[in-house]
Amino acid sequence: MGKFRSSFGRLNAQHPHVWDFANQPLVYKVFLGDDGLKEKGVQINWLAPTPFYLLFGAEVLQGENEQSFGTEGFEKGGISVGDARKPNLYVGFVKTSFDVGNLSVLTGLSFATGKSRINHLDDKNPHAFAGKTKLYGFDLTARYSIDSYRYVSFQGEYLYRDQKGTRYDYDNQGNLEALRYLSKKQGGFYAQLVWRFAPRWRAGIQYNLINKNDVKVNGVKRELSSHLPAYYAMLEYNPTEFSRIRLQVGQNKAFFYGGQRKTVNEVILQFNFAIGAHGAHPF
Repeated sequence: MGKFRSSFGRLNAQHPHVWDFANQPLVYKVFLGDDGLKEKGVQINWLAPTPFYLLFGAEVLQGENEQSFGTEGFEKGGISVGDARKPNLYVGFVKTSFDVGNLSVLTGLSFATGKSRINHLDDKNPHAFAGKTKLYGFDLTARYSIDSYRYVSFQGEYLYRDQKGTRYDYDNQGNLEALRYLSKKQGGFYAQLVWRFAPRWRAGIQYNLINKNDVKVNGVKRELSSHLPAYYAMLEYNPTEFSRIRLQVGQNKAFFYGGQRKTVNEVILQFNFAIGAHGAHPF
């Protein structure tokens, strides 16, 4: 119990310095925000007495992640929406792992549900939302060991979000009104390959895609793009066991500004340096 990274999915529970790429996958950023599901709450796990790894877990969390959930209500004019009762977010997951020769496989299913309170009334595009969100996740990691240090690793996750509730907007007179019943069914994934081809060198590619973006307002479907991709490639050098130098290039075609899609080209040079005792990370 305490404040911790939820075990929802594969990547969320990992510290950013363990990630194979400098930034989080697109679907994580869109559905969970920059910090992911990092909440105050309680987690309980049960490791099944099976000949292979099989873990069941459940979490009860505050649910303050405003990207998909949130607890703080809002009030403007004659509109008042109360806070969501805490704890607000419930998570369940099952994970399993097994080996086939030199191939190690880790996979899992995750589910999260909670009420949503999103207050963007002071933004450039002012609006607010009150409703409920369900989030589903599937993850798969497979690593093939070539020898004692060389390997090829595949990792991928698919996330699906089902969100329903009321969207609040300002009318032409500047009054807040509950004008729209909003329904969102959105999904996306990332898939990556990483090759460790020398004791100190790794290279990798990652493909991101939001492939489902069904949004209905008052029952009327909005015409939104359902093909929102991003691509990344990285080359990494590890001078020591506690340091890393990584060059990453990429292109993001998933975001819009002023109603127009904008292509963002990225070049990232990343340095990681660990100081002091640090426990081993799980596979």
